[in-house]
Amino acid sequence: MNYPITFRFKLIALAPQIYVTDATGKTICYVKQKLFRFKEKVEVFTDDTMQQLMATIEADRIIDWSARYTFKSPTGEVLGAIGRRGMKSLWKAHYDVFAPGAQSATFAIQEENPWVKMLDGFVSGIPVVGMFAGYMLHPSYIASRVEGNAPTFRLTKQPAFFEGLFKLEPTGEANAGEQTALMLSFLMMNLLERARG
Repeated sequence: MNYPITFRFKLIALAPQIYVTDATGKTICYVKQKLFRFKEKVEVFTDDTMQQLMATIEADRIIDWSARYTFKSPTGEVLGAIGRRGMKSLWKAHYDVFAPGAQSATFAIQEENPWVKMLDGFVSGIPVVGMFAGYMLHPSYIASRVEGNAPTFRLTKQPAFFEGLFKLEPTGEANAGEQTALMLSFLMMNLLERARG
């Protein structure tokens, strides 16, 4: 993949929409989340024409408290998974990422500073001032290997008006399968964190 990767969330839309592009501006994938589903299932397309399916992300239960979301290719091949750490995620976002074929967590994603995320959510809710929250506070999330705790990727909120803008950059080594699992994990994590506020 050509880094940094950009996640662009359309804020003024009925259903959440995410555009994912690489450093050259080429679209990697597009998501338009369907509303009112009892059991979460996200379809990831190669672009916004939604003609070619790239992957699906499916929850293992109806209520998403500590749910695990599995990534599958259009042929059904498992590309990895992400699971929210129930009680640990109340204060500080904490997710386990499973690389393809892994039985136990390969990576852990955590907020670097939960106070920044909390302030960002609070300021965003203030009329008029909230319009500028995207320029003042920039929460970031770090993915580290479970073995050795080596940082591998960082996702950081970028300054933006009327949209959510995040940049994903490598900070360590990961193979192609791990990179795909991490990219889809950050995508799903953002959808879940946006719903959390």
